[in-house]
Order: sequence, then structure tokens, then C-alpha cells
Amino acid sequence: MNYQRKSYDNNQLIDLYKGLLKPRLIEEKMLILLRQSKVSKWFSGIGQEAISVGATMALDQDEYILPLHRNLGVFTSRQIPLKKLIAQWQGKYSGFTKGRDRSFHFGTNEYHIVGMISHLGAMLGVADGIALAHKLKNEKKVSLVFSGDGGSSEGDFHESLNTAAVWELPVIFLIENNGYGLSTPSNEQFKFRHFTDKGPGYGIESWRIDGNNILEVYDTVRNLAISMRNRPRPIILECITFRMRGHEEASGTKYVPQHLFDEWGKKDPLMNYENWLLEEKIISTTDIENFKVAFKKELDEAIEHVFSEPEVDSSIEHEIADIYKKIDVDVNKNDISLLNKNTSSFSIKRLVDAISDGLKQSMEKHPNLIIMGQDVAEYGGVFKITQGFVEQFGKERVRNTPLCESAIVGASYGLSIKGMKAVVEMQFADFVTCGFNQIVNNLAKSHYRWEQQADVVVRMPTGAGVGAGPFHSQSNEAWFFHVPGLKIIYPSSPAEAKGLLCAAINDPNPVMFFEHKHLYRMTEIEEEVFDEYYTLPIGKARIVKEGNDLTIIAYGASVHWAKETVAKNNIDAEIIDLRSLMPWDKEAVYTSVKKTGKAIIYHEDTLTGGIGAEIAACIAADCFEYLDAPVMRTASLDTPVPLANNLEWQFLPKDRFEADLLKLYNF
Repeated sequence: MNYQRKSYDNNQLIDLYKGLLKPRLIEEKMLILLRQSKVSKWFSGIGQEAISVGATMALDQDEYILPLHRNLGVFTSRQIPLKKLIAQWQGKYSGFTKGRDRSFHFGTNEYHIVGMISHLGAMLGVADGIALAHKLKNEKKVSLVFSGDGGSSEGDFHESLNTAAVWELPVIFLIENNGYGLSTPSNEQFKFRHFTDKGPGYGIESWRIDGNNILEVYDTVRNLAISMRNRPRPIILECITFRMRGHEEASGTKYVPQHLFDEWGKKDPLMNYENWLLEEKIISTTDIENFKVAFKKELDEAIEHVFSEPEVDSSIEHEIADIYKKIDVDVNKNDISLLNKNTSSFSIKRLVDAISDGLKQSMEKHPNLIIMGQDVAEYGGVFKITQGFVEQFGKERVRNTPLCESAIVGASYGLSIKGMKAVVEMQFADFVTCGFNQIVNNLAKSHYRWEQQADVVVRMPTGAGVGAGPFHSQSNEAWFFHVPGLKIIYPSSPAEAKGLLCAAINDPNPVMFFEHKHLYRMTEIEEEVFDEYYTLPIGKARIVKEGNDLTIIAYGASVHWAKETVAKNNIDAEIIDLRSLMPWDKEAVYTSVKKTGKAIIYHEDTLTGGIGAEIAACIAADCFEYLDAPVMRTASLDTPVPLANNLEWQFLPKDRFEADLLKLYNF
């Protein structure tokens, strides 16, 4: 191995050696503990340490790194206390995730590391967001994100590199090319020869280095970072290496030809560097032994301490409390209840105008708020919600995105990690499927896993009734209703839409904000809306109409359909607009049902597995003794949304609701 010391002094060279030695000794100890059944699982990075150590030590301590499960050297090079690391691996409360996750599935802003989730490629877009925050704040910093050669097959890889290229983000995409994705060799993963071949296609500068040469890794990353801080841009860095252990220890290595182990065993990054340091008389064998003795003592003490800690003991209340980040009591100081109708000005607004108004005033209130989405800048979005925003706020804050929902939602999470806010517009709610993983596995689980807020609102133009067919008309709120950690808002009127959108943007938790397209410009639902900025409480329903005969629980367009049907049939019904679907207002629903004795849940989403099923089950379980009739549901047909007008209205529940309502009324 050819080591070029360049201008690095002996102390720097020795520090790199100690950086390599530390994860190797930990690894060797973990393999012993694994055989003793004292640890449950281990992903070994033996043979690849030079990449993690060299890259981490080359960056500033406050530059974010997003590693994978074989990058122990990232964590040790950032000097994370061993007790804390081992507690994390053992699922102890004193770890980073309070026993809720294992391995390197955690983040820490203190050490500027954001660990992976199991879905490979998902953190690449997050690195984009962190780099975007650096760029917007003019911080002259880079982010570095790891990918394996196998993970590069994921769509997130393409989306994130493309976005970084278009936005000229200072991200180092470090690809550990070790020849295998678990057991699948590279020739079954891709047909190109090197990852550097990908660079020109994205317009990205690309480098390829020996990933087992600690000096080459350190020097390359250091110089690239210096250059990128002054001229922000993404870079592909391919590090050629080899995995000397199994994907994880239980998987073994029988699928790998022996000659590869023989060849790469001679390229061991620690052994080769150690021999070079000895030959150059930079260290002695006594130095090496002293390093090992001191570190093994530290390691043994840390293991003994962590193993003596009690197993995690947590209450249900505590676990539930950590799903969401608590909201500062002052964050909603502009609550609608503080506005005076006699002194505040009003304007008659459509739903689309009220949403635009709330979004604009939120941009004024929060200088750290970024809007991202397809065609949201000069074009103003397909529904013109953000029309004129570029002129007022500029293209840095109102950002057109490539067609890559996953990378953009991931980037919104990265912005949040850096203390910023993001509103992501899905052009249509249907398109959220392309960003689903980021929402349900990164945004939703973030605070519960490592107490990192995900300050993101995903705006979702939703619903049928506009003749748009099966891919532009779905009501998909129930997909997210099942995911702990998300909040879901679905307003039915302009005044509520503005106040709830402002509240959602204030909220530090991820919010799915549904906006019914059919209601956007419907003049029949125009109403007075405060011109001032205001918020409405999330999780509180609204009594649209008081009544005694029965309770109708609805949201979105169904609220207006319910009002029409009740008026037509002269039924004294109480109509509840949920407004917030998660959390939903059980108190308001239960109070009404106990008063009327009858309940029907009415929504546009399809029937099976809809939100109405959960509400009906709760009413049946908790209000059974007050019921005078079975709890009923009316919803759309269990089919995709058809295009033709007569088929679409047959699909929708509006006509069927009248029959169901009369049946319940006459029960």
C-alpha cells in the first residue's frame, strides 16, 4: 500500500492510527461477546475501518455525517463515550434511543451524526437537507453520507444525487464499494464498471480512491471538504474496499470465494498502516502495546458498567408521551380565541385563498420556513396556492424541486435537524406514495427514536369530484392514520384551513395536511376569514350544527354533504367536523353520542379500513351503554376512483348517505 504522508506531522499520523485501532479492538471484543451470547447481533466493519475513520477525522467536528451499520469508526472518531455507545447496542435506557432501537439506528446533534434506518438509501436525501440548510445559512460546511454499493440500487440514490446536483448542495456521497450487497455480488447489482462513471450523468464531480488506505481517504476527504466549503457542490467519492466478515455475523461468508479473502486480507487497513508507521519509525511496538492496553482497559470498564445497568423499565404513559415533541405553550400565542371579531378585519375567502393566506403569513412569521414542491415557484403550484410567493420570499425559500418526492421529504427532515421548518407540497395527494418511506419511517419515528423533531408539513391536495380519475382523486388519509408519530389535519372550511395550517407549521411534529381539491374554489363555502395571522388548536373538533336526534361525524367534503342531507330531510342531527384526524377529538365525539344515542361516521375515503372503522369501534367500546342503535358508517365504494362523471358520483358516498341516515334516524 502506497502511503503519502505529504505535510502531515507525526502527531496527525499517530492520531489516525489510534483512530483505526479503536474500532478494530471494539469489533474484536464484540465478536467474543457475540459468541458468548452476551450481545444479540453485530454488523462487522472489519477491513473497512479506514473509510469511516479517515473521512470522519478529515471533517470539522460540527459537520454532519450520516453513516451505515458498519461505520463504527464514525462514532468512535467523534469521541462518543464508550458507555453511551455500548448502552445503545445493548438496548439500555442510557443509550441514545432509551432501548427503542439498536445498533446505529440513532442520531445525535451533540456529535453531529444522523444514523441510518434499515431502509437503505433513505438517508441520502436527509444529507441533502442538511447541506441545503448549510447553504441557506451560508455556514460553509459540508455533509457526508455513506452508501454501500448495494444501496445504490435504491431509487433514493438517484433522487438524492440528482437533487444535490440541481441545487449545488455541498454533500459528499461516499460509496463503500465492497463488492457485495449482503450476498449479491456487484455484477448482479449493476452493469457499470465504477461509480465514478455515474458522475457525468448527474453533472457531479467524481473521485475513486483506495478505501483501505487511511492516508488517502483522510487527505482526499479533507481537501474535497475545503474546496466544497468555498464552492458548494456535490461530489461522488467511491472507496474501493472489501467486507471481511458476513453482512452480519449470523449470515456467514460461504457465498464469497476464498481467493477474495486471501487477496484482501493482505490489504488490511490497520495492519498495513501499522507496519508503515513502524518502518518510518513514527511509532514503536511499545507505543502500539501501550495504546492497546489503555484502550482495552477503557473498553472493559465500559462493558462492565453497561452490563450492570438494569434492563429498560418504562411505563405506557412515558412511551406514548415520546411519540410527539411537546409544543411550546407560547408557540400558539396568536390563537384565534385572542382575536376580537369587533376589532379585527375580515375578508371573504375561498378555501384556496385561505390556505394561501395562511401559508404566506407563516412564511412571514418564520424566516426559517422553506416551501418545496414541484412547480411551486414561478408557476405558483398547479392549484396556484403559492402564486406570487417567489416575488415576496425569493427562490431560496420557495423552491421548485425535481420530480422526486422521496428525496424532497428526506431533505425536509434534514432541514429540521438543522433547526429549520419545511412545507412540502405533494402536487396531488396520490403522488405521496413515492415519498412514503420517508414519511412513515423517518419523519414519523424520529422523535420517539432519538428525540429529534421533524418540523415538516406535507400538504396534500386530495379528494374526488373533479373528474380526475384513479391517480389524482384518492382520499389516502387512512394510510397515515395507522402510523404513530404523524399528525393529520383535514379542514372543511376556509377559516379553519387557514388557522389549522398556521398551527401545523408552528407544530414541531410532522403533519399531513389534507386539502380537498373540489372545495378549493367552491363559492358555496366561501366565508369570512380573519385577515390577521391566527391558529386553531390541533386535535379539537368543531360542532357544525347542534342537534339531538343523532350524531354525524364527518370531515372534509362530507361535512358539507351532511349539512345538505340533514337540511333536506329536516333531521335534528348534531354534525361534528373532526378537522383533526390524528389526534382526533374523542371527548367531543363521545359527548355528542352520549347525548343523541345514535352515531354515523361519514367520509369520502373508501369504506374498508377507513378512519370511520376506528371511530366506530371506539364508540362501540366506550359508549355502548348510551347507544340506541348500531354505529353506522357511510363511505365510498371499495374501488379505485373512476373517471367518468356518473361513475365517480356512484363511487362517492353522497347519495348512499341519505339512505343510511334515514335508516339510522328511524331505527
